[in-house]
Order: sequence, then C-alpha cells, then structure tokens
Amino acid sequence: MGKNKYRFKGHESFILREGWLNKGLYEVNRNPKVFFENYGADALGVGPNMAKAIRYWLRAAELVTDAPKTGVTLTNIGKLILEHDPCVEDYFTLWLIHCIIAKNRELATAWNIYFNQVSYEEFKKQQLYDEMETLANDFVGEEKVAQSSIYADCDAILRMYMPGKETNPEEKNSSPFGKLGLLKNIDGLYCRRQPDLNKLPEEIVWFLLVDKEADRTSIYLDDLWKEVNSPGKILQLKRTALIEMLERLEEKDKIVMNRTAGLNMIYWKKGLTGEKIVKKYYER
Repeated sequence: MGKNKYRFKGHESFILREGWLNKGLYEVNRNPKVFFENYGADALGVGPNMAKAIRYWLRAAELVTDAPKTGVTLTNIGKLILEHDPCVEDYFTLWLIHCIIAKNRELATAWNIYFNQVSYEEFKKQQLYDEMETLANDFVGEEKVAQSSIYADCDAILRMYMPGKETNPEEKNSSPFGKLGLLKNIDGLYCRRQPDLNKLPEEIVWFLLVDKEADRTSIYLDDLWKEVNSPGKILQLKRTALIEMLERLEEKDKIVMNRTAGLNMIYWKKGLTGEKIVKKYYER
C-alpha cells in the first residue's frame, strides 16, 4: 500500500489561474526547454514559484509530457487545445481539463480523493481538512502525509472551484474552474453543486465513459454513480441529470442505452478513446 504514487502540494500553493494554461501551452510549443532556465519564470513573465506551479498544472492536466533531457512537450490533447481553443475559453476545454486533473490520482491526489471519496455535500473547512487527512493517509499507507500539505491542497480546491466573484477581482488570481459551478459558499458553509447542464457539453460525459479502460465498450447505468472517476462523481451529477446527458448522447448516436428487462446498460463503439472524442469535438 505504501508504494502508491501520490503528490500533495505540487502547486506551490498557487491555484490554476486564468490565463496560465494558454500561456504555458504557447511557451512549451515554442521552446520545449522553457522551464530549464530560471524555472521558466522569464519566458512566462512570472516569479519562479509561479512558473513551477504552471509547469505542475500543465502536467496534472496531462497537456504536456515532461522528460529531464528533452524538456516538456505537448501531448496530443495539449496540441488540440492550442490549435482549436488557444485562449482556453470553450466550456468543453474547461470541463475536459477539470476531468483530467480530477482523475489524476498520481499528480493531483487530493483532487482525485475530493471528487471520488469525500462524503460531504455541505461542509465547513475544518470538516474537509479532517476527512481529507484520513482519506489521504489511508491511501498512502505506511507513510504519512504532512498535515500542512493536505490543508494546502484543501484550500487550493476550495479556491479553485469558487466562482470568480467570490474572490477579489483586483488580485487577478481567480481560476477558470470557478465558471463550472461546482461549489458555493454560504457564510462559511461550502456546498457542492450540480453544474448547469446547459454549460456542460454531453461529450464530456462521453469522454469519461470511454476514457476509463481501453477495451471496455459498456457499463451498467448504476455504476455511473458508484465507480471511481465515473461521470456522477467527477461531474457531481445526480441520477436524473446524468440520464438527461446520456439521452443527449443517444440522440447524437454516440451511445446506445438498453433499459429493457431491468438491464440498464450503456454501450458504445469499440476502438474509441478519450483522445479520439476530444479530437472529434474540436474538429467537427
């Protein structure tokens, strides 16, 4: 159990800010060794710690691969975003990056635990700290995660998903993920929210279905809420909302739903991958 790969506080206490991904994608595309000199601070026009945070977020979102000798290069999804949505403005892009980070147990461990395992729908900050600490230490096994790192990640999650108007606009430190509508704060009580379905492209649900296991082509409907990294967990969708998204996908012939004789199965074509779905979306 102690051999699980994990990372806490990889972000240098900087949440993923507006404008960082497009700046990072552009600079990496221009120069794979952009982070070799002063951590990339000069090229990115930020301080060294912020540059390290940008590099971390690009990796956690799987938009780049990072090798000690060759430097940082764009992944296929990184290239598609740079080509088709270079300003990272499309809701599909924001949801896609959210999904990849939330699924990334290895580099964004606290994010993965928060969306998959934290039990609270409403919570005070200390409740989140306590539960995250228990879950994190269960996951890493014999090793112990520094409490300060767990708390820093909890703070980052809360700040990253709060709508922009909740933060000081002068500081320019709000995250684009605030637009996803997954969290609100009422007098210190944080409430998880189901997103507005009009701002959630159904292709994101398709991406989460397909991107799980390479050879799988079907899933039980009930598993869409229960499984790790399922759409119900990563997108905070309740049953009726998720069924609505699946019906939208079925109307576009992306999936087939079989709800006869209590089967409740979802099927899709063989050979699909998450990356192919992203490509289809941008190149339509």
